[in-house]
Amino acid sequence: MKKLFKGRALFLLLAVLLLALMAACSSDDEETSATEESGESDEASEGETSGDGEISGELEIQYFVGGYGDSWWKEVIADFQEEYPDVSITEHAGPNINDEMRTRWVSGDPPDVVYIDGAGSSETQMVEDGQLMNLTEWAEGIELENGDALLDSFIVEPGKFDGEIYSLPLVFDAWGTWYDKALFEEKGYEVPTDFESFMSSMEEIKNAEGIDPFVTSGEHPYYFLRGMLYPAFGAAGGDELLADLITGAEGAWSSDVVLETMKKVEQMQQEGMFDSGLGALNHTQSQMNFLLGDNAFIPVGFWLPNEMESDVPEGYEYGFIPSPMQDAGEPYAIVPDLRPLAIAEEAENPDAAKAFVEFAFSREYAMSFSEHTGAIMNVSGVDLTENENVPSYLIDANAMINDPEQVQIYEKPHPMSADLETPIGNALMSLMLGNMTAEEFVEEAEAAAADYRQ
Repeated sequence: MKKLFKGRALFLLLAVLLLALMAACSSDDEETSATEESGESDEASEGETSGDGEISGELEIQYFVGGYGDSWWKEVIADFQEEYPDVSITEHAGPNINDEMRTRWVSGDPPDVVYIDGAGSSETQMVEDGQLMNLTEWAEGIELENGDALLDSFIVEPGKFDGEIYSLPLVFDAWGTWYDKALFEEKGYEVPTDFESFMSSMEEIKNAEGIDPFVTSGEHPYYFLRGMLYPAFGAAGGDELLADLITGAEGAWSSDVVLETMKKVEQMQQEGMFDSGLGALNHTQSQMNFLLGDNAFIPVGFWLPNEMESDVPEGYEYGFIPSPMQDAGEPYAIVPDLRPLAIAEEAENPDAAKAFVEFAFSREYAMSFSEHTGAIMNVSGVDLTENENVPSYLIDANAMINDPEQVQIYEKPHPMSADLETPIGNALMSLMLGNMTAEEFVEEAEAAAADYRQ
C-alpha cells in the first residue's frame, strides 16, 4: 500500500496521522488526570470492576467440604457465575483444604473469600493474625432480597472482636446429642431432659444392651467441649461465663461453677459411660460406631445425617436433643456454633469477594441450604415446615430450638482461639480417660488460660 503514496500526498497523510495521534494522547492525558482527581483507578484488567462498574476479574473461593457436602456451594457459585459472567472463579475445596491452603495464608497470598469450617481452621486465630478484612461498616449496607437488613435478619448475630465484625455467620449449627429414635421407642428408653435423667438413661441402656452408652471423638476433644460443655457452662453461668471461658479470663476456668460442671464429666467417666476406646477415635469412626449400635449417644452438629447418609442402617431414625447437661428443672441449653464467610484482608479482588458474600446471603439460598445439607443457614424468616425436601429431624429440632419454654439459647462472643482450645482439649481428654480428676482439670485449664493471656 505504501507504493501508492508518493511525494506531497505521502507528506499530507503523515501530517494527518501525526495530528490524530497528538489529539489522542491529549485525550488520554485528560482522562488519566480526571481519574486520578476522582480517586478512581483503572484496574479492571487485574480484576475488581470493569469500566462500566460491573464486577470482573478472578475470584478465588476457599471452602471446606465435610458433612454438609459441596452441592449447595456448587449451586450458589454457578448462579453467581451466571449473574457475573465477567468473573473467573477458582474454587479451592475439599476435606483437607485448610491444610492445603495454609501456606498461601501464611505467605500473604490468600484466596479472596473463605468459608471457615473444619479441622485446621480458626476464625479467632485468623483475626488475631490480621488475615481477615474488617467488615463492620460494609455489612451495615447489605440487604436481603426483600430489602431486610442482613444484620437484622440473622438468627444469631456475628461474632465480634473488640466490637468489630470480621466475618458473617453463614451456618447456624447447633451441637446436640443424637440417639436412635426408633430404638428408644421400641425399647421404651428414656429420652433425657436433664443431667440426672441422662445418667439414668445411660445406665439403663448400658445394662440392657451391654454397650458403652456415650461416644465422642478422642482425636478431636473439641467435639465434647463444644457439644457438651458449652451448653453446660451456658446453663450454669450464662453468656457471661461463656465469654470469660472463651477469652481465658482470669479465674474463670477455676471457678466453682466450672468445677461443678466438670464433676459431672468425672461422674460419667467413673460410672463407665464413655466408650472405652474413645481416645483413638476420629469423628467419622465415632459416628460409625454410634450408627452400628455400639453406643447410644453422640454429641455432633447437624451435619451428622448428611455426612453418614450412606451408612445408616435399615430402620434407623435420627433423634436429636440439646445436650442434657443442665440440672433438673432447667430448660435445655444450646450454644450455636456458627460457621462464617469472610474476606481476606489481602484479597486481590475485594469487590468481587464482597459481591459473592452478599449474593450468598438470601432466604432463597437458606431454604436451599436446608434441602442440600439437612442443616440451617443463619437467616431468620425461613419456614421449613412445608418443604418436603427438608428432613423431619431438622424440622423437629428447629421447632424445639425456637421454643423458649424448652430451650434457652446462649451465645458466645466468638469461637475460642486454637491456642487456648488445644490445651483445654488435651486436659479434657485426660479427665475423660480417667487420668485426671475434675480438680486437676480446672487447675490445668486455668494455667492454659494464663498462658493464653500472655
